[in-house]
Amino acid sequence: MNTPSEGVKEARSGQPEPGARVVSVDVLRGFDMFWLVGGAGLALGIGRMLGSPAKEIVLRQLEHAKWEWFYFYDLIFPLFVFLAGVSTVFFMGRLVREQGRSAALRRLLRRCVLMFLLGILYSGGLAAPWPEVRLMGVLQRIALCCFFSGLLFCFLDWKGLGAVLLIVLLGYWALLSFVPLPGSDAVSWGEGENWASWLDTRYLPGRKHYGTYDPEGLLSTLPAVGTCLLGVLAGFALKSTRFRPLTKAAGLFLAGCALAAVGYGWGMYCPIIKKLWTPSYVCVAGGYSLMLLGLFYFVVDVLQVRWWTAPFVWIGVNPLTIYLARNLIEFNKISERFVGGSVAAWVGEDGGYLLKMGVSLFLSLLFVWYLNRKRIYLRL
Repeated sequence: MNTPSEGVKEARSGQPEPGARVVSVDVLRGFDMFWLVGGAGLALGIGRMLGSPAKEIVLRQLEHAKWEWFYFYDLIFPLFVFLAGVSTVFFMGRLVREQGRSAALRRLLRRCVLMFLLGILYSGGLAAPWPEVRLMGVLQRIALCCFFSGLLFCFLDWKGLGAVLLIVLLGYWALLSFVPLPGSDAVSWGEGENWASWLDTRYLPGRKHYGTYDPEGLLSTLPAVGTCLLGVLAGFALKSTRFRPLTKAAGLFLAGCALAAVGYGWGMYCPIIKKLWTPSYVCVAGGYSLMLLGLFYFVVDVLQVRWWTAPFVWIGVNPLTIYLARNLIEFNKISERFVGGSVAAWVGEDGGYLLKMGVSLFLSLLFVWYLNRKRIYLRL
């Protein structure tokens, strides 16, 4: 545990200083994780109190698509991967500038290996015998995305990175669209009947999340790296001094609108599927991520309207600690000790659920506030 090597620096001009953290990136990362630390539970509680059809709309957006399509909750993971790419430009750029490329790559490798191992522990570690150990998961995917994006960042400029992104997405689309599985004459996007599932079943050791395949499996990690590379490109735009801050914010937002439109259009030929991380899913999620980054950059760094940002900054500068803590501290069960039983029953089933989720979120925010106040951070 240690304190951040660099604080959240403010640039009056809205232009990020070399090596500085862009406040809006931390705020957006905190906003993203807010839904994991209790925001989704609170929104779900509010949704349950609403009448139809608003209730159905809210509840639907707070769950993952069963297979095809895209809901709000399907944005949480790719947005974090996207922001990891944005941060790569500032983190790796500073390391290369101060220590050289070789030292930066060693630091990157150490960081990603440690994150991968933490992901295995988060998924159950060695509590079960070897065949039941899950090798791939959320943190493992983030580690792989950060490693390959950081590696490419050290050797390619933004044009080269853009070319790699296009090759990855088009190649993945071509494989799933036109190449039949061994022993079959047809291609399929169906669950358990596609190239990603086929490779996981045969070549991914250990436990798979869905038995025969893993949504964070081998092949689908390639387009996830593409999501991270998209974030790297956005990071280049944020770091650039060629454009005014307002122009950057507008450019990011409009680029996001265009990319999301491409994704939905592509979805007519390439289904939008989170569990496969299909190219159309990359475009839709990346489009919304760019829109949010442009909006947050405009409000937080250009207009510098920051009175509301503190809780999101507490979360956003300490994501790894908070994510791991979710596995150890069950705030929902703790909240029941305060407002469960007869208290919850007094306000009815839906009202009781909302009350418990509200208290759970309050306890979660109290926890992250304490971590920030005591400067307890987990840095790899």
